[in-house]
Amino acid sequence: MSDLPEDPEGAATPRLAETYAEAEDALLSRWPETKLDPSLDRITALLDVLGDPQTAYPVIHLTGTNGKTSTSRMIDTLLRAHELRTGRFTSPHVEKMSERISVDGEPLGDEEFVAAFNDVAPYLAIVDAEQDHPLSFFETVVAMAYAKFAEAPVDVAVVEVGMGGSWDATNVADGVVAVVLPIAVDHARYLGNSPAVIAVEKAGIIKPGAIAVLAEQTPDVDAVLQDRIAEVGAGVARAGTEFGVLSRMPAVGGQVVSLRGLRGQYDDLFLPLYGAHQADNAALALAAVEAFLGGAEPLDDEVVRGAFAQVTSPGRLEIVRTGPTIVLDAAHNPHGAEATAAALEDSFTLDPLIGVIGVMGDKDAEGLLAAFEPHLAHVVVTENSTDRALPAVELARVAVEVYGEDRVTVEPRLADAIDVAAGLAESGGSSSIGSGGVLITGSVVTVGEARAMLRRRS
Repeated sequence: MSDLPEDPEGAATPRLAETYAEAEDALLSRWPETKLDPSLDRITALLDVLGDPQTAYPVIHLTGTNGKTSTSRMIDTLLRAHELRTGRFTSPHVEKMSERISVDGEPLGDEEFVAAFNDVAPYLAIVDAEQDHPLSFFETVVAMAYAKFAEAPVDVAVVEVGMGGSWDATNVADGVVAVVLPIAVDHARYLGNSPAVIAVEKAGIIKPGAIAVLAEQTPDVDAVLQDRIAEVGAGVARAGTEFGVLSRMPAVGGQVVSLRGLRGQYDDLFLPLYGAHQADNAALALAAVEAFLGGAEPLDDEVVRGAFAQVTSPGRLEIVRTGPTIVLDAAHNPHGAEATAAALEDSFTLDPLIGVIGVMGDKDAEGLLAAFEPHLAHVVVTENSTDRALPAVELARVAVEVYGEDRVTVEPRLADAIDVAAGLAESGGSSSIGSGGVLITGSVVTVGEARAMLRRRS
């Protein structure tokens, strides 16, 4: 499958895949996620020949700079607790491409993923031939997800945008609930260099007649969102006004939160995720589900309590090893790093805490490193295996400016970087040997590769 023939226009002629590796290879042979052309024409054409599967079920659509995947997983869990069959689309994946498409809370198995690819493969060349550019990897996977959800069938789909909103391939679906998480600067090359400019693009998922569930935003961002809501006649529920976090307290394995929803108050819920930002995400998820289900009565307290207690979010302040403690977090921009740093201060007592950081070349490495600087005793800079990774030697130059030369070690191989960091954590504790920890962060890809590596070791 790696040597796909090409038609005269240069688009790969699709063949049906027999194995997961062949399906994955065929998808990766398409335009990468980082090569963007702001148009919904290609995905619209593909879904049209597939029978517009995205219209077969209601959609809860999510955008924002950080927190989309965790919030999507919470919404999914709450909906399933109310005996609804769910589809969930998230991106990027942590370890395996098939994680992006889930039905009833479970990622597609290898055979299911191959079948989902083969359902759309015969139509790819047809659409490619009619468009100025071939369908991208992301557009194809979005079509696979929407078609799979219709086939299942699901009662509701929870869909996370890939990037932005208006021109994101997922936006061919009209969400009945649009969830907007905090908006900050990320993907500046494509979306703009200020939160207000980026908000214009992200506001595009708010459709006429929908209910917009909004996280707390800066005033300039909020003004953009309110203009969009007024323009399309959407309803609105705002964190800090119609719903929000009443209280939270760190606890073993997570935190205990009390939330005010749109329909009632839910006290002393155990959430097995760390940090104030995850409590905020939980409030958003609760409000989104209340908005979707409708009605005036509070949700059943025990159903809500049971659902939140089951939530997981791999690669988001996830403890994957002890002795020393190794924590994975997919923060990849300054806004996400600040939330992670606050959660570390709030919920962890690791001394010293050693960072293993590998970032992508198009990210604000200096801003991310600066957000972690007060919390890390030492940083081991590294790189992941993708072509987009910022070389470790280049990241080191930035890190030295932020941390000083004595607090920076360069280890280009991720496995070596983890081993070096673990050694520093075990030997340098100020209170007792073994009290230190390692934080692996900087990119979803870095975290995914580390997670797979550490799971194999264990």
